[in-house]
Amino acid sequence: MKVSIITVVYNNAHVIKSAIDSVLSQTYSDIEYIIIDGKSIDGTVAIINSYGNKITKFISELDNGIYDAMNKGLKLATGDIVGILNSDDFYINEFVIEKLVKVFESKDVDSIYADLVYVKANNLDRIVRYYDSSYFHPNKFAYGWMPAHPTFFARREVYLKHGYFKVDYKIAADYELLVRFLFKNSISYCYIPEVLVKMRMGGVSTSWRSVYINTFEQLRACKENGIQTSLVKLFYKYPQKLLGYFKKTKIIS
Repeated sequence: MKVSIITVVYNNAHVIKSAIDSVLSQTYSDIEYIIIDGKSIDGTVAIINSYGNKITKFISELDNGIYDAMNKGLKLATGDIVGILNSDDFYINEFVIEKLVKVFESKDVDSIYADLVYVKANNLDRIVRYYDSSYFHPNKFAYGWMPAHPTFFARREVYLKHGYFKVDYKIAADYELLVRFLFKNSISYCYIPEVLVKMRMGGVSTSWRSVYINTFEQLRACKENGIQTSLVKLFYKYPQKLLGYFKKTKIIS
């Protein structure tokens, strides 16, 4: 099985190398690595170019935001399985893709997701919060719960059949896509009870203003995909997320 991994980036020269290295160090050999850059001006492009033909496909051009860039990558992908690794993130070890492929082959599912940990940006060994995807069930979308998107891998045919990211969402297009895939269209899935990705603290959805926008976009996503919910239900997830700051175990080595 060929695996396509997509990284989108814009002016992230200080961290992009760790994302790239975590992909290129994977033990699984049949990986198509696609990087979509938004015309960075901070040295990101030079770093990516330094890897030469180790990067399968590389585009650097203006886009209409992160989800537009992700869609460009998805349309270029030719793998049987597709995953998205943000430029701030990296795989926890070199066996992640090998493990995922074995699960896809043995379980014969449309998608897989797992756990991730948030780490301090200046200390990648310091775990701040644990994202436990085991709590997820499609019925929990109504409460704002979703699998950890950087750990989500799906067969490319799922995207071809059910569509890409909606670019008119500012923050929650990943949530909407997972609602559309896992709830509305009931694609099959399998959960791996391990941490596969480390994510640096920060990003577009962590400020209070972003929380506000994210919650209203989640409300819209539920409405568009046939889920009955409310703002009260969707805000319910935030107190529960605090538990992730106290759970820092279950990490694979």
